[in-house]
Amino acid sequence: MAGKIQSGSSDDELPAMSEINVTPFVDVVLVLLVIFMVTAPMLVREQMNVNLPKAESGEKSAAEQIAIVLDKEGIIHIQKKLVTFDQVESEIKLLIQTLPNAQAVISADSDSKHGDVVRVMDLVKKAGLTRFAIQIERK
Repeated sequence: MAGKIQSGSSDDELPAMSEINVTPFVDVVLVLLVIFMVTAPMLVREQMNVNLPKAESGEKSAAEQIAIVLDKEGIIHIQKKLVTFDQVESEIKLLIQTLPNAQAVISADSDSKHGDVVRVMDLVKKAGLTRFAIQIERK
């Protein structure tokens, strides 16, 4: 039996893998998390249908933010909550209690009335929030 090759001997077999490798799963989850973090602000702005004005200069802020959106019809959303001009001041005062170091970020549609934007800025200041910014899109 010199010409026969023996197969299936117990010396050549590898032990069965008993552990699950979670590294690829963690990598995929982290990539998905980054994608969602990057796209979430864009989705919110698009849902509210605001056409931001474009500018070449601008800077980002690292402070806590209170999002105020004003569309071209004069409809206002504060932190995704629909409010009227009469409710802006009281809503900002409530938010200041939970976010005392916040900065208001006003996203006004480029076709919105200048007077509406100034009125929102005035109401924000009257509520006690002196730090605010106007959101733009870079050219």
